[in-house]
Amino acid sequence: MSGIFNEKNMMQNLGRYLPEGETLTAGIHGIGLEVRTSQIFKNCILEEGRLLPAENGETLQINKSKAASFDVYIGITQNYLILSQCETNEWLYEINEISGPAASDAPKITDCITLEEIGTCFPLADIQNCKVKKVWMGAYNCMVTLKNNNYLKLQLPKLGGLGGGMPHHAEYREAILACLSGKSAG
Repeated sequence: MSGIFNEKNMMQNLGRYLPEGETLTAGIHGIGLEVRTSQIFKNCILEEGRLLPAENGETLQINKSKAASFDVYIGITQNYLILSQCETNEWLYEINEISGPAASDAPKITDCITLEEIGTCFPLADIQNCKVKKVWMGAYNCMVTLKNNNYLKLQLPKLGGLGGGMPHHAEYREAILACLSGKSAG
């Protein structure tokens, strides 16, 4: 557990999900309270927990959720909010073949995507609303609602663990709070 509160480990973990050309502005250890995401991909097949490109493949909607508290790294770049589990946890997946307008607008995949990668990187421009509320012991709860009805309930603790492994926690937490607070509905 102590490895969780290590800034170098955190930056490496978050770095796995960075879009090309992006760099981390801030990252902290937080608590995922509830996460529900949904993404649609076309021309793909599901094989052993991976979506693979297939020209005549299906259009799949991947719903990924977790309603139990879990340790998560929360990071921001200039254009993205990124989440990465601190430890491997189980998620609830619901995978459905779909058709219609949502299917025709879905992106084609060109590379393998693991189910683990889905629901880790969110464009800041897709944040429809973020409610920030101060709670116990100086922590903040953030309810992030995205334009596609995905949502993230996150807790940003006041401290980054014991032992000094997260020396920039307070500074980075303030940067993340400022970014998310700027997305609040007025």
